[in-house]
Amino acid sequence: MAAAAAAAATQPSFLFTRRARPSLVSLRVRTVNPAKAAAADPAPAFKSVTAFAPATVANLGPGFDFLGCAVADASLSLGDTVTATIDLSLPPATVSIASVTSPSRPHLADRLSKDPLRNCAGVAAIAALRALGVRSHAVSIHLTKGLPLGSGLGSSAASAAAAAKAVDALFGSRLHRDDLVLAGLESEKAVSGFHADNIAPAILGGFVLVRSYDPFHLIPLSSPPGLHLHFVLVTPDFEAPTSKMRAALPKQVAIQQHVRNSSQAAGLVAAVLQGDAGVIGSAMSSDGIVEPTRAPLIPGMAAVKAAALEAGALGCTISGAGPTAVAVIEEEGKGEEVGRRMVEAFWSAGKLKATATVAQLDRLGARVISTSSFE
Repeated sequence: MAAAAAAAATQPSFLFTRRARPSLVSLRVRTVNPAKAAAADPAPAFKSVTAFAPATVANLGPGFDFLGCAVADASLSLGDTVTATIDLSLPPATVSIASVTSPSRPHLADRLSKDPLRNCAGVAAIAALRALGVRSHAVSIHLTKGLPLGSGLGSSAASAAAAAKAVDALFGSRLHRDDLVLAGLESEKAVSGFHADNIAPAILGGFVLVRSYDPFHLIPLSSPPGLHLHFVLVTPDFEAPTSKMRAALPKQVAIQQHVRNSSQAAGLVAAVLQGDAGVIGSAMSSDGIVEPTRAPLIPGMAAVKAAALEAGALGCTISGAGPTAVAVIEEEGKGEEVGRRMVEAFWSAGKLKATATVAQLDRLGARVISTSSFE
């Protein structure tokens, strides 16, 4: 107990203070671990950094809240982009959201707050600055949304991951991968609950298993290079708020259901490590707890899943909380036909218009795509 108390006494503690301007948040350090004092308040390495973070598919069927993977397309439109810039016009140790844009969905920008305490990118940027120990510099961020809200594609996680990555790179990429995930998790817990199955793959890329939170332990699942997995993402014109979809979950689960779902999740992990696309697909399709309670809340979902499997998909389930349906295939050429059949099923069975995108497994996660140096 004494050792724990001593360790706690040396932990950095931060006070968040709101300034007169609602778009600014101050990070005032109250105590700093002396052993880390030399590393605190780092100088910026760049004037500005732009980072991209991909969409994510959480749960993957039976892996509710502990499995997820990153997906992206070649144009990097399936994800969010954040530019973080050192801003000398702001008070030290503040974060400001300068702009929020969405080229493909102009109306979306109006729905997102520029208050950094109410915007996922802002919360993650604040957390990253805190983890870095920045006290003498201020940052403004520009968020470009490529993902729709409430789609089940990790929209909030993509914003948070891109912001954390951009801010960290701005000061020389000092943070450990877990610190980046925890920074993003600060915003996730405010939006959709304390679970890292979106934010972890958004930052790390590939498949990620969230083993525990105390202690925090992530296990990236390295699939063989020969595994060329593609994802057919079909998003209907329908919003499924995470809070509503979580409220529908059963409060109790029979032991038989638990055993069956555990075996499917274990099989999915093994298949990823072995590069067995067939088992990945069948395991994704075998959730017997979460999907059965959520599918009826998404008009036409059961028919969409059946259509995907009939068209040759290896498996199909709900992406995250939905409403996006995700099917997995090995051959990219099948994607167009599978997507077409799924879109038709959403309309015929659910009277919902939908769009289909064929993406691939993104092994990189959040990454810097451009930098600007001081002149």
